[in-house]
Amino acid sequence: MSTKDWLEKDYYKVLGVSSDAKPEEIKKAFRKLARQFHPDQNTGNPEAEAKFKEISEANAVLSDAEKRKEYDEARRLFGGGGGFRFPRSGQGTSAEDLFANFTAGSEGGIGDLFGNLFGGGGTRRTSRGPRRGADIEGEVTIDFAESLTGPMVTMQTTSEAACPTCHGTGARPGTQPKACRACQGSGVQTSSSGSVFAVTEPCRECRGRGLIVEDPCPTCAGSGRAQSARSMQVRIPAGVTDGQRVRIKGKGGAGENSGAAGDLYVLVHVRPHKIFGRKGEHLTITAPVTYAEAVLGAEISVPTLDGSPVRLRVPAGTPNGRTFRVRGRGVKTTTGVGDLLVTVEVQVPKHLTDEAKAALASFATLAGDTDPRAELFGAVR
Repeated sequence: MSTKDWLEKDYYKVLGVSSDAKPEEIKKAFRKLARQFHPDQNTGNPEAEAKFKEISEANAVLSDAEKRKEYDEARRLFGGGGGFRFPRSGQGTSAEDLFANFTAGSEGGIGDLFGNLFGGGGTRRTSRGPRRGADIEGEVTIDFAESLTGPMVTMQTTSEAACPTCHGTGARPGTQPKACRACQGSGVQTSSSGSVFAVTEPCRECRGRGLIVEDPCPTCAGSGRAQSARSMQVRIPAGVTDGQRVRIKGKGGAGENSGAAGDLYVLVHVRPHKIFGRKGEHLTITAPVTYAEAVLGAEISVPTLDGSPVRLRVPAGTPNGRTFRVRGRGVKTTTGVGDLLVTVEVQVPKHLTDEAKAALASFATLAGDTDPRAELFGAVR
């Protein structure tokens, strides 16, 4: 994620929550928007796809306590709340340069910036220190049943890693990069303005790297980094929902100079089931019953997701659309097991024999049914 994102994007506004929103509020807002703008619900709509990516990006920052803390601090110090402003492009030091270390989550960064702003005192961090690897993203599609158990999936990812030819030095094999003379290998330069203020910025000669590559590696052109494709096994947590973004710590891009690896964010798509649905930790199913079963009552057999049926008693006079609860046959969560919600659907016969029609007419006479729509007309009057 670039520095510009941290400073200019209002992730709270994107999710429609306040800056002091609780984690559960953020989670609820993301789920609502994810359902609304999910690509599967907006086929061929690039605007919805872009909005879905935007809310996913906002959720990735605000749902992570550490990242949210850094984001809030960055906006408080350098965002739109007044106070210090970075120069605009073409007017000297850029926000990207000054914030490079801060957004990487490393020590130094802001402390160095303000230490040098008022004449030194902070610890100077060279750019050759450890750098955290980049976060990467991927998508997987799993079956409905798999989403409840937590499957192991194989993912193909592409990320930056040390160049296999120069092993990250950026120099042609057999040669070594040299320390930058302009910054003595620190990667930063300090420029003074008057006798009080001094501003530290990345060295313009080595672009903040601290090294000069005189004979670049032919594979990476001196950058020391190259695209690396790899296959990995990833465990998707049990109970994942469609559109959920799962964070796999340490499975992202490789770090530099022994820095920690980034994280992998997996967008999970869940294929709908033919007969089962989901409502939180509960499974749902619609079970058809005959007219006679609804009127007279019956004991019916209902399938469950694991294949073993359950017996359900339908009382006499059950109306269409009534829902029954079978406890303990839903989704397993960390707090327990949900239920199976069975909604009955009364099937009205489409074809009747003459004998059946006669029997039904006789039933209507014997039951003495009154006009069920009489109350409607009474209410109108």
